[in-house]
Amino acid sequence: LVLLGLVALSECIVILPLKKMKTLRETLREKNLLNNFLEEQTYRLSKNDSKITIHPLRNYLDTAYVGNITIGTPPQEFRVVFDTGSANLWVPCITCTSPACYTHNTFNPQKSSSFRDAGSPITIFYGSGIIQGFLGSDTVRIGNLVSPEQSFGLSLVEYGFDSVPFDGILGLAFPSMGIKDTIPIFDNLWSHGAFSEPVFAFYLNTNKPEGSVVMFGGVDHRYYKGELNWIPVSQTSHWQISMNNISMNGNVTACSCGCQALLDTGTSLIYGPTELVTNIHKLMNAKPKDSEYVVSCDAVKTLPPVIFNINGIDYPLPPQAYIIKIQNSCRSVFQGGTENSSLDTWILGDIFLRQYFSVFDRKNKRI
Repeated sequence: LVLLGLVALSECIVILPLKKMKTLRETLREKNLLNNFLEEQTYRLSKNDSKITIHPLRNYLDTAYVGNITIGTPPQEFRVVFDTGSANLWVPCITCTSPACYTHNTFNPQKSSSFRDAGSPITIFYGSGIIQGFLGSDTVRIGNLVSPEQSFGLSLVEYGFDSVPFDGILGLAFPSMGIKDTIPIFDNLWSHGAFSEPVFAFYLNTNKPEGSVVMFGGVDHRYYKGELNWIPVSQTSHWQISMNNISMNGNVTACSCGCQALLDTGTSLIYGPTELVTNIHKLMNAKPKDSEYVVSCDAVKTLPPVIFNINGIDYPLPPQAYIIKIQNSCRSVFQGGTENSSLDTWILGDIFLRQYFSVFDRKNKRI
């Protein structure tokens, strides 16, 4: 299981006569039309299909969603996790000595005419491992998107990545989470005009290896039904939001006074404070077994949904999603441990994101 966590300026933007007039926002607010206007504009923005890059992802047994990228000239191909829980791009170097590197594709700098060695040593920590190596830069391609002189890490030592179905990680979190003095790939693409809207989105399916996608530059509305509900980002490093509560059977079971949640495509399960996760397991009548909690497989038919209330809207997670069957055992996807880093923070990984099409809007800092 995986636990990772040049804007063009134009003089025509400034129209001085508008200073003498009420803004559109003020006029609409006076007429109680502001919320309707914003909803309509958001809906129109989300359906802008121009200049959208849709990149396929492969679902590996519902534990990781992996897409191909290339680095170098000529291109060398890698499988990476597109991770909203981190901000760095790295792949293994050909001189890596860890066992994990012998089972994954490795980058050979000497075979790329566009590679530049930055030389700076790096160490990157994840929830499930650590990599150590050095920085370089080269041309990186995601489908038809090209990021020239892109900073990225080359691992020389890896811990915790021995059996994962990907070579490296491509981080999509905010730049403040990245390595100092480097530009994350999303920002580099945006600055070079690769897309007109600084947004990306995920459609993650379940039980099928094909069909999942990440899209850049806009939203293809064919991948979701209904309307998008926008939630402001509460802290701009992770993709972090405020959550109202978590309930089952109409009773609040966790996050009773509000809490924070990270939406993390690099995490398979759902993590929260151990004590609160234990309370949820009691309501499921789940029993501890090794480091997990299990239920009777027959119970899946009668268990209630776990409901996450975010920004006043309920997002139910049905038992068919939060109980997974492995061989003859039915296990809960809820795990404890986040209290080690924060008192009341939850990580909503792929289990949650498979239920809800998710859009990440960097410009407006919202999800």
